[in-house]
Amino acid sequence: MSDSIDRDTFDHLVGLAALELDQQQADYLLRELNNQLKAIRELAAIPLDESVPASLHGVPYASAVSPELREDVWQPHPNPEEIIALAPDTRDGYIVVPDIPHTTLE
Repeated sequence: MSDSIDRDTFDHLVGLAALELDQQQADYLLRELNNQLKAIRELAAIPLDESVPASLHGVPYASAVSPELREDVWQPHPNPEEIIALAPDTRDGYIVVPDIPHTTLE
């Protein structure tokens, strides 16, 4: 793996992502991406005991020491009209949300 992202590769990635960056923004982003790669390499260089399993997070969940997960149970609200009344815009018992504008990429 390369030690850093060079300008040509960065410019190619910016084009693929269809980003519009001025020179100052591009320089900043390139510098930050390279700093992230440096941090990843530093973390990868930390020696770990091979008996330590890889995990997705730092908090282990072992059934021997943790309670079982509870089953999800649907509990309807006794008066849903109270919740609907809190919304700024409603229609026929539903909350009305604004449309999300869509654009088409070329």
